[in-house]
Amino acid sequence: MMDRRTLLAAAAAMPVAPALAADDERWAGIAAQYDVTRKVAQLEHGNWGMMARPVHAAYRAHVDRVNRDTSFFARREMPGEIEAVRARVAAAMGVGTGEIAFTRNATEAMRALILGYNRLRPGDAVLHADLDYDAMQACMESLKGRRGAEVIKIALPLPATRQAVIDAYAQAFAAHPNLRMVLLTHVSHRTGLVLPVAEIAAMARLRGIDAIVDAAHGVGQIDYRLPDLAADFIGINLHKWIGAPLGVGAIVIRDGRLTDIDIDPAEAGANPADIRSRVHTGTVDYAALLAVPAALDFHEGIGAAAKQARLRALRDRWVRPARALANVEVLTPDDPGSYGAITAFRLKGRTSHEANVALARRLLDEHGIFTVHRDGLASGSCVRVTPALATTMEEVDRFVAALRKVAS
Repeated sequence: MMDRRTLLAAAAAMPVAPALAADDERWAGIAAQYDVTRKVAQLEHGNWGMMARPVHAAYRAHVDRVNRDTSFFARREMPGEIEAVRARVAAAMGVGTGEIAFTRNATEAMRALILGYNRLRPGDAVLHADLDYDAMQACMESLKGRRGAEVIKIALPLPATRQAVIDAYAQAFAAHPNLRMVLLTHVSHRTGLVLPVAEIAAMARLRGIDAIVDAAHGVGQIDYRLPDLAADFIGINLHKWIGAPLGVGAIVIRDGRLTDIDIDPAEAGANPADIRSRVHTGTVDYAALLAVPAALDFHEGIGAAAKQARLRALRDRWVRPARALANVEVLTPDDPGSYGAITAFRLKGRTSHEANVALARRLLDEHGIFTVHRDGLASGSCVRVTPALATTMEEVDRFVAALRKVAS
């Protein structure tokens, strides 16, 4: 067994060609760094990301330290250490340290951005889509009562293409000249569709519309940095695809835009020029924050491009045969710019919540394949399949065999 440094250096040096991304021999050492259950074929890694062994070890060590030294550490040394972690995350994301603040998750960050966005006046409109996260849609809908805004919801095209998605937003922008803010989800938690956020945000900017971007599933799954999204307001997770411990996210507000987000009421006495005044978390898991550098070390050691290519290879392994099955409808496009690890499907004509709950249950009970159903699409419900670096090609092949049986 290679030591960790040798393993990560070898992974980072890997060419990113699809054939190499699908080469299990090269990826077996990385997969071995995850203590994943083998009771089932775990194809639901979208909820949160598993910590790799070195990250888990770092987290345990920090838990021990926080538990042992409590306030003696928290009030003396910890603020400087957390600030160093913030600077490390900012550099990894491609933003300034003063543009980012920790939250407990992307939902907390997005809630602060949507509800705190103060440029709306009665009669202004906001826009969201059926693929956006449920809690974020609820926050958008609440702006009718909170800000007097008109709330518009659109259904994204299915089957989706990059241009069709861009056109859907362009048409909505043109149809509603009173639009002032749009919610964009970089990678949908429902289908895995990757939105061309930068193009849509640029169109919005030309019309005086601000984009607030939910990048919960984008960071770590897709090879990019936050400035590539061309948006001023972003919420992210670090405990999904970066692989940090649960309870770590961040809010990002680009320079010059801080005053457009209200200070959190619980931070009324804080410095208004500090982004950390825009969200109030209370006590957090300090050990989780301190373990973030270990997660970034592991992620960067593999390489974002290589990781993305491997995740796509695992996804392609089941999607290509699935598309050949007459009774299976794959909802996520095959354009490489429009997908990552996550893809959704359903049996043709079976769009109800009950049908897809039953389908996911059948895959588990009869075939030992763990997936999850998803609701909320305008076209109906589906089943989401989410491999990760711990997933083997053999597990994906087991899923294909099971899918052939249930589809027949």
